[in-house]
Amino acid sequence: MPLTRQKTARPLRRSADASSSTVFARPTVLALALHGALAIGAVALPLPALAQSAPANAPPAGDAVKNFDVPAGPMVAALNRFARTAGVNLAYDPALLEGLSTKGLSGSHSVATGLSLLLDGTGLEAVAQTGGGYQVRRATVAVTLAKVSVIGQADGIGGLKGTYSGGQLARGGNLGVLGIQDLMDVPFSTTNYTSELIANQQGLTVSDVVMNDASVRTLQARGGYGEDYQVRGFPINARDVGVNGLYGLSPNTRMPLEMVERVEVLKGPGSFLSGVGPSGSIGGGINVVTKRGTDVPLTRLTATYMGKAQFGTHMDVGRRFGEDNEWGVRVNGLLRDGEGNVDGGNQRVGLGSLGVDYAGARLRWSADLLYVNNETQEFRPQTAFLAGITQVPKVPDARKSYYPGADMEDQSKMAITRLEFDITPDTTVYGGIGYTDNTSEQNFPTASSRVNSAGDFTVRNGYYDEYNKTLSADTGVRTRFKTGSIGHTAVLAASKLQRETGYFYQLTDAPGVASNLYDPAPLPTINFARGTPTKSAESELSSLALVDTLSFVDDSLLVSLGARNQRINQKSVNGSTPYDESAVTPLVGVVVKPNKNTSVYGNYTAGLQAGGIAAPARANAGEVFAPQKSNQIELGAKYDWGRLMTQASIYQIERPNSMTDPVTNIYSFDGEQRNRGLELTAYGEVTRGLRLMASAAFNDAKMTKTAGGVNQGKDATGVPDRTFNAGLDWDTPWVQGLSLNGRVIHTSSMWYDAANTLRMPSWTRLDLGARYKTTVADKPVVLRANLENVTDEAYWVTASGYVTVGAPRTLMLSAQVDF
Repeated sequence: MPLTRQKTARPLRRSADASSSTVFARPTVLALALHGALAIGAVALPLPALAQSAPANAPPAGDAVKNFDVPAGPMVAALNRFARTAGVNLAYDPALLEGLSTKGLSGSHSVATGLSLLLDGTGLEAVAQTGGGYQVRRATVAVTLAKVSVIGQADGIGGLKGTYSGGQLARGGNLGVLGIQDLMDVPFSTTNYTSELIANQQGLTVSDVVMNDASVRTLQARGGYGEDYQVRGFPINARDVGVNGLYGLSPNTRMPLEMVERVEVLKGPGSFLSGVGPSGSIGGGINVVTKRGTDVPLTRLTATYMGKAQFGTHMDVGRRFGEDNEWGVRVNGLLRDGEGNVDGGNQRVGLGSLGVDYAGARLRWSADLLYVNNETQEFRPQTAFLAGITQVPKVPDARKSYYPGADMEDQSKMAITRLEFDITPDTTVYGGIGYTDNTSEQNFPTASSRVNSAGDFTVRNGYYDEYNKTLSADTGVRTRFKTGSIGHTAVLAASKLQRETGYFYQLTDAPGVASNLYDPAPLPTINFARGTPTKSAESELSSLALVDTLSFVDDSLLVSLGARNQRINQKSVNGSTPYDESAVTPLVGVVVKPNKNTSVYGNYTAGLQAGGIAAPARANAGEVFAPQKSNQIELGAKYDWGRLMTQASIYQIERPNSMTDPVTNIYSFDGEQRNRGLELTAYGEVTRGLRLMASAAFNDAKMTKTAGGVNQGKDATGVPDRTFNAGLDWDTPWVQGLSLNGRVIHTSSMWYDAANTLRMPSWTRLDLGARYKTTVADKPVVLRANLENVTDEAYWVTASGYVTVGAPRTLMLSAQVDF
């Protein structure tokens, strides 16, 4: 993953005349000593009227784009904060500002536009000076801002693409072997969520964020034992969530967000881009990007509450050092404890993370350490329905566990580092390596007889303990060159993932204890000792990829051609049959840009998952099958309206399924599921202070080949026909600093069973929220309140083969203070 950052222009040096009544908002001497060229504090220094020219090392020009967070309040404090963030010198007469206040400023703006917005309605204006900087004076002509163009934030530290209008999503993200790309330049559909959105929605885990896209649904509910996702109708395991571009490093259960800057979602198979994940997910890819030290020093304390009685404290500290702020440090610490939205339960989360990076002119390096410990009592369980029932059981009380006494503890320790070096301006070598050690201990009840229409079942209790140790790495060389008028960006890359997994799994004796969803019986007593997990699986995933992106006609036509040879080696453990096979996944991608705001694309690529070995009872016992490719064809279009980004795509994914022929008893991968879909997305700031996220997905998932033709042509299980999302975030005009937001999430009905006899009902969830930005004792403060599932909708969260009760109405509060 590239690690680049732009240098910030150095602020003006001090020039003072004690007799002048004009003051100058500018960096402190201490800040200059610590952070070189970047302004982090502002003080008032007496200066002469700024008719004279400023020094040659002037501040950024008026069209430089910055990301601002200036709270409502007194104008003097607001202008000082603005000057610190922008890195500009700002002169003003205190008498002009006496008694004036501002509505504040948030989001990405040019320096000139930001000043105009802060001074809107005051009769003052900011005039650029000949040598640099700005002076506030009385407006010679009344200023009316009928239309303000917000173009988004410039690319930042770590090579992150700048935010799009509104600040909730970014202009692009990491696409593995293709590197960090602008979304208009790639033949894929992606969404890239920012830390601003995470904070304003009070997201705790990846599920909270990816649910903003109608093409993505989570397969667990808040308070469950872990997280899984569904993209384009196919599941993604939590272990396939990438961290800074590397697979296999995320925790077993859920990825916390306190140390995350971005959450990036790729729709469609991603095994060519980053290699096959440990669970072989094919519907799409999710990658999280860790936080980096900030140019403007950050010391942020956030206190949180989640009903009924869960309290938390999160500290986030970021700094940069060096002459050009090359060195960065980011530290996050979290402790959250108490009862959440399951009665009588308790969830305790402890997190500590450290990120260090160096961003030089030719060399970029980063390192991250993460420790997470989760202890959960009464987690939200999952279950399965009895085959043959035709009536869906009524949803039980979402605040109660129908497996009373279930608990778990999991730990994750992760270390990851990346390095990138420019051999020449056009050739870069890169590499990354990470290691994780994950453990979990679960008191994990299991329904030995499935739930019938009346909610009856029998339950057994037991232990389900696991560990996995994973080493993940990638390396490559990227070079740019031309052959005649054709530009090339060629990449040769390799990846490797080694994982060892161990289990201890034992249940109480059959048949178990009779119970009911609505009146659960106490779980059976575990009458055996807890064992130690022993190694049960050892695997190695390796690949070699080559891709060339050709550019024609001034980059208005981009063609990507590539192939990745991937090897899946599952070693023999405890007498298991070894598996060692390879396959090639292709990429053909085309992007046509008839103008700078339009991008039309198409791709052909494939996902990859391990093949199988025919069991001893089959006619072809012992036959080994190569990794199975899930082929995707996709066409799409993107249009940037300036404030609003719109995307549309149609796709088809064909996934082979294993099956045994009922006549010949031959095991094979001749089965097939075919998912077709249409996706529509829009996001941005539709007008000043009103931000939108909306999406819709229409799915047609069919079983096109089945054993003996049984159920052939029927709908695939657990895939909704339609999903819709709509969210608004609005800065109110009547209260400075107050913003309101709302989100509607709808999932249509879907089939639970392959015979299409039991159909799960649709559900709609409404979330509402508010935040208030202000200043207390000269410290920026943000108060947030979010109410999830406002109507307390009772619904089943449905996956292929199991269900979970959706989370009830849940209140979340937080108070954020910057020191």
